Amino acid sequence: MAKLSRDDFRFFHPLRVRWAEVDPQGIVFNGNYLTYADVAITEYFRALEVSYPADLLRDGGDFFAVRTLLEYLAPARFDDELEIGVRVARLGGASMGFELGIWRNGEQLTSGEVVYVHADAEERRSLRLPDWLRERVRGFERCAPAD
Repeated sequence: MAKLSRDDFRFFHPLRVRWAEVDPQGIVFNGNYLTYADVAITEYFRALEVSYPADLLRDGGDFFAVRTLLEYLAPARFDDELEIGVRVARLGGASMGFELGIWRNGEQLTSGEVVYVHADAEERRSLRLPDWLRERVRGFERCAPAD
């Protein structure tokens, strides 16, 4: 998963590293990268014109993270301007697999994966992804992810 091509991503979210996000080594604390991923995925939904979580809750579902994976290639530091690329790499029956890349001035710093399962908001039983969401993802991405 390590090296990604920026050309594979249509969506990028800019983010500047804040002082509170760096550790005593002067680099971004590793846990903050998941926060960066979460922020960028939220903005990805906004780009799809999906009001998260309201649009999913309307149908009785919500997303639950079931897998996260980050690979650190180079550190980000205070005041770096980052670009976080997000794309749906896989649409399953009840899951969405996001692929992420974080770049600084064209240098890839991080690659990652976040998998969400669509489930009943109260009982957390998996539910098929809504067709309207599948259509929006397929319409947005350059290549339609496989079911």
